[in-house]
Amino acid sequence: MPLRLPRLILAAAGGYLLGTVPSADIASRLAKGGVVDLRSSGSRNPGGVNALRLLGNTAGRAVIGADVGKGYAACACGRLAGGDLGAHVAGVAAVAGHCYPVWIRFRGGKGVATSFGQCLYTFPAFALGELVVALAVTRAPWLRQRGLAATGAGATAWLAASVVWWKRGLPNSWGPTPTVALPLANAATVLVVASAFARALVRRDPDDLSAEP
Repeated sequence: MPLRLPRLILAAAGGYLLGTVPSADIASRLAKGGVVDLRSSGSRNPGGVNALRLLGNTAGRAVIGADVGKGYAACACGRLAGGDLGAHVAGVAAVAGHCYPVWIRFRGGKGVATSFGQCLYTFPAFALGELVVALAVTRAPWLRQRGLAATGAGATAWLAASVVWWKRGLPNSWGPTPTVALPLANAATVLVVASAFARALVRRDPDDLSAEP
């Protein structure tokens, strides 16, 4: 374990650094010359949905793709550094880095897209299932806060499925073999994302309960 700990610390540090890459800010500079500040415009969330609204479809989709990519790449690098456990540690750290980037006074996004990148790498067997659940909920016309409901439903399904995969030892495609680390890491990520939503609510941001990544 003493020899493994530095590798896990490296995985966590690398994952966090990747998570802090300001995808939305870079897109804003490229698309609008930096004139549009996503942290003070629209929903004031530096995520893909706000970018779609303010920067256009191309830039918005690029931000979402980049944020998903950050989570996926962090897990891949974490696995190289610390094995399967390193992948889980790096994935959680990437989401934390996206939501709370130290370079920007911890004012990041909500981590939805980055957490999906984590799911896509560490739990590919259920990645499509999580996406289907979330999209199905957004179609419910009676819900007032569809974004929040979709995020909550997707996270709940993700966490529940990870317990089932761990307990039953089900195949996980290219992802790490399911162990107790899978539901523990997923639970940690859900808490980080929930805290980001709670932060938005406390600040009373416009659209503060939207599922912006």
